[in-house]
Amino acid sequence: MRMMSKVAGLTMAALAFAAAGSCANAAAAPKQPQVLADDYVAEPLPPGFQVILTEREGPVFADANGLTLYNWPRRGLRIGAAGDYPGKSDCTDKRVTETGGFMEPYPPGLVVPNAENRPTCVQVWPPVYAEEGAQPVGAWTVITRDDGKKQWAFRGQAIYTSWLDHQPGDVLGTSVAGPGGRSGGRNIVAPAINMPPVFSVSTTVRGRVLRAERGNDRAMVYTSDRDGVNKSNCSETCLKDWTPVLASALAESRGQFTVFERVPGIRQWAFRGKPLYIRGRAGAAPDVNDEGGSVAGWHDVYTQRVLAPPKEFTVQDTLTGDVLADRNGKTIYVYSCMEDTQDQLACDYPDAVQDYRLAICGGGDPVRCQEQFPYVAAAKDAKAESRLWTVMWIDPMTGHRAKEGQTGAKSVWAYRERPVYTYRDEEPGDILGHQFGESEGLNNGYVGFFLKNVYFGRE
Repeated sequence: MRMMSKVAGLTMAALAFAAAGSCANAAAAPKQPQVLADDYVAEPLPPGFQVILTEREGPVFADANGLTLYNWPRRGLRIGAAGDYPGKSDCTDKRVTETGGFMEPYPPGLVVPNAENRPTCVQVWPPVYAEEGAQPVGAWTVITRDDGKKQWAFRGQAIYTSWLDHQPGDVLGTSVAGPGGRSGGRNIVAPAINMPPVFSVSTTVRGRVLRAERGNDRAMVYTSDRDGVNKSNCSETCLKDWTPVLASALAESRGQFTVFERVPGIRQWAFRGKPLYIRGRAGAAPDVNDEGGSVAGWHDVYTQRVLAPPKEFTVQDTLTGDVLADRNGKTIYVYSCMEDTQDQLACDYPDAVQDYRLAICGGGDPVRCQEQFPYVAAAKDAKAESRLWTVMWIDPMTGHRAKEGQTGAKSVWAYRERPVYTYRDEEPGDILGHQFGESEGLNNGYVGFFLKNVYFGRE
């Protein structure tokens, strides 16, 4: 089957529930603010599978119920490795009750909290089983699990859904902290973006950021307000600080990317009609991390933008970049947690065991935890434009979900259905709670809600 692209210029009403080929339906929907999204490469899919356009991760593969698909490629940890080998699944129905010793200095063989009730890997990450007689389709194949059941795989990696996802467009199986959509080594399975090989896209809390290769780097790209459609007005003085992203003589327009002649014989790339540049003159080290931009009239490029956080939140400038903050200017923090077990289950959401979080924030004392990292309170009827933000009821003494109005329960803001917190910061711009915990806060601890991915220190 011939590969083709799908341009996802969808309304917000259709964004979370759209499947491949749904643009016509989106056009007929009631008028909503237009949201530009990634143009992806459509390819053959198993029966019932589809592409869903999500708010932060862009287009993702989903099952017949619209639930996002994930894989678990084997990767090295501090000691040893975990995950699936190609053509195999290491996610089983065996309950893991001991640590694996992957995250030094913790030894293997320690009994994990709530061991007798701990869910199994297949409960948390249900395998996507293949029907009897299912045949390979394109990059999709069928593997045989150790229990004899057939499971779908994509490019050799076994495929799962997440028990945290409830409806089409949910990508709650990914971690809150850190970019890339990875939780316990699980990755989102997504179609290729329809773009020339020189470009790539990074997922950030603000949206999907476009980058271009320059040497061994993936540099940020920018557009200028002074340019026209497929026309560059950057010359002479401008070129001392900005380098056009040039296209070769054989390059052809592709999807939302076009090639135009900036001067006779010199061709340049444009995205959605806007000429593209790298900050810094040719031959100099490129700007690889300046997400958010800092020069008037110049803008970093998003293939898709995330909708705004709740209106009561603010943005504060810190010594290391902009952070999201509450109405009083106090930095917002998110909690990250992954168990040191063979199945690498996440423990950062309120339905998971809370022993790890309570140990970090209060030495096991929930009262001290609330003093150290208090929840960000929300009015019970509060709403956000972005579906990434919700209001939930939490019992602060246990850290688990509570019923609305339950005695002692609090109505709090949550990002991807994980509560968010403040810290004992004194002034707007303080980030004293950032990287509070193990592995700079990313394995079990708190990190600031930075609006620039660079401050997580990784792509």
